[in-house]
Amino acid sequence: MKRFLLALSVIVGAALMGCTTSPAAGKSSPLARFFLEAQGSAGERTILPQSETEISIARKPVLTEFDLVSVEIAQVELGKCLQFRFTPAASRDLYRLSVDNLGQRLVLMVDGRAMGARRIDRPIPDGTLLMFIETPDDALPALQMGLRQTSVQIQRVARKL
Repeated sequence: MKRFLLALSVIVGAALMGCTTSPAAGKSSPLARFFLEAQGSAGERTILPQSETEISIARKPVLTEFDLVSVEIAQVELGKCLQFRFTPAASRDLYRLSVDNLGQRLVLMVDGRAMGARRIDRPIPDGTLLMFIETPDDALPALQMGLRQTSVQIQRVARKL
């Protein structure tokens, strides 16, 4: 129930913000959800946009927009990626998930579209996840800003509850 109220508050807030800003800024806030790769044929098939990699994912997300604290662009040796930081509770969940599912992939879905995947190659103890996104580098800042704004709105409403 608390998550429903939180989501409703964010949606209403985003709609109200759209009334007082320019049309370009009034776009709906993007929602990021992380899905674990499904074993066998148990999941839903999704395809990454650039590599066209097909991945079967579980039907239920393991981390959602409610679990995000921040989203930043990170420059690493292989290029630019997004750095996701999670709440303390979600960080513990991510750690347990990463220990139990070594070798599987986490798939980022933004508004229902696959945007990136990361193989779990080690336990993730600090609640920070780096993921390369299958989008041109010039589109990465807009995606990052949208995801960050959604995260800030949700965390602001959560503090009030």
